[in-house]
Amino acid sequence: MGKNALVTGAGGFIGSHLVEGLLARGWEVNALVHYNSRSGWGWLESSRARPGLRVTALDVTDPFQVRQTVQGCDVVFHLAALIGIPYSYSAYSSYFATNLNGTLNVARAALDAGARCMVHTSTSEVYGTARYIPIDEDHPLQAQSPYAASKIAADKLVESFVASFGLTAVTVRPFNTYGPRQSTRAVIPTIITQALGQGEIFLGSLRPVRDLTFVEDTVAGMIAAAESGVPGQVYNLGVGQGISIGALAELLCDILGVPAVIRADEARVRPEASEAWQLVSDNRRAREGLCWMPRVGLREGLVATVDWFRHHLHLYPAREYSV
Repeated sequence: MGKNALVTGAGGFIGSHLVEGLLARGWEVNALVHYNSRSGWGWLESSRARPGLRVTALDVTDPFQVRQTVQGCDVVFHLAALIGIPYSYSAYSSYFATNLNGTLNVARAALDAGARCMVHTSTSEVYGTARYIPIDEDHPLQAQSPYAASKIAADKLVESFVASFGLTAVTVRPFNTYGPRQSTRAVIPTIITQALGQGEIFLGSLRPVRDLTFVEDTVAGMIAAAESGVPGQVYNLGVGQGISIGALAELLCDILGVPAVIRADEARVRPEASEAWQLVSDNRRAREGLCWMPRVGLREGLVATVDWFRHHLHLYPAREYSV
């Protein structure tokens, strides 16, 4: 397996951790960040001087630029996507333009470039509310939000390229990755920043159950998929244990040492039929096929995440609801 990788969405939460993980393992990395007028690299700003790293600003919806950039890469890690579920209720056209058409451009470019492997990043949200627990990769796909629909479409597009054109691609489905740098569009940063910033925590429904995976474990699973994954195969990357949002908030308050008050906020509640009530993974395929195992326990990972947020709280306006 080559050690020359291209990473789309590299300036984001998981993408920046993946870039750092690849560099630490001796890979050469071309990190693609979304073009912006400030020439910013997102969470890769502190990595500007890292040897082995090249950063390219582009938009994955531009097929010509993507095709040019992918040339010469052994492995393509595709993470570029719009991910906020609430925002997908109002900006659904943008979600399909980025998540579906962007994936089309990356898959076509990887095929044309003769890349050895494309690792496509899916999401546990494609499963919708579990019909059985734990959820394996054969669970039906259910589009319970425009975001989930756009990701299902992208997954199926990659599947079709494997079958129709021989694209060497694998799909990974992380289950609620968390850790340092995550946006307050996710529940754990939302709880932490509110608890530290104002002592009150405003959340939507407390009943959904999530399988929480520390970002370092997710990154290890992605790299393992690139090195050992079977083309056309899907791999769940989750711990296999669930916790409700309410219990998670209480656990975080205990770690924080803050007697925060948890309040319901109707503006944060997803429509009843759109909420995925239980997402708990069956990770046996990744364990057996990739020799991958999550190594960071929930409390250990939350402690590390809390510590990072304590030192970077100024970057997160606690009173704003991020969609």
